[in-house]
Amino acid sequence: MKIVSYNVNGIRAALNKGFIEWLKQTDPDVICLQEIKANKEQLDLDIFAEAGYAHNFWYSAQKKGYSGVAILSKTAPDHVEYGTGIEYMDFEGRNIRADFNGVSVMSLYLPSGTNIERLEHKLKYMADFQTYINDVKKDYPNLVILGDYNICHQAIDIHDPVRNKNVSGFLPVEREWIGNFMDSGFIDSFRHFNTEPHQYSWWSYRANARANNKGWRLDYGMVARPLQDKLKRAVILSEAKHSDHCPILVELEGVYNL
Repeated sequence: MKIVSYNVNGIRAALNKGFIEWLKQTDPDVICLQEIKANKEQLDLDIFAEAGYAHNFWYSAQKKGYSGVAILSKTAPDHVEYGTGIEYMDFEGRNIRADFNGVSVMSLYLPSGTNIERLEHKLKYMADFQTYINDVKKDYPNLVILGDYNICHQAIDIHDPVRNKNVSGFLPVEREWIGNFMDSGFIDSFRHFNTEPHQYSWWSYRANARANNKGWRLDYGMVARPLQDKLKRAVILSEAKHSDHCPILVELEGVYNL
């Protein structure tokens, strides 16, 4: 089971940059999208079906052109869960989950903390999300949560940890939360296989950051521990350039025999 996650920073903009051709070449079984910035009605869904993803599920923010997540899959999921049931979370369209034969795949877009008000919102979201996931895992232990967490976990995950130590995305409280999230029963799949530095998934559009690889690793494939022996590989697909993020990929083996 090959799963990709991609913050596309606007699905319509990504489509204009060759996203469908890239999707066909990459050929995941499931792809999780974040920051779609569109409503389903604004999209020509036939192009996804023609690419092999007739099963596509969109969960948009109430605010137009903002946030939003989606899951596209080759096979029909057993169930799709839109949102968390927590109103202030769901207002911004940040969570969607699809269940496939015992494996649950969630597309997540955690808020950024660009100012004090949004940072407080982010911290509340993180705390409530942890509580929510603790409950979800009781019924869906084989959970994979992919997406833009808007947090760098360790110094190795950011190009300049010293200068960014007081910047949201690398604050001690955020780093502690994501560490605790992993300790609650999740594997950072990329670091499970790769401990090399300078591996990032987001670059600012400013100062030629991507060309100079001055990036942040904000996108994660968190895999619940019961699936640890199913992990085959996890990579960052840095060659894809339809967004200020790049996609990540997690591959599980033997999951259809669960």
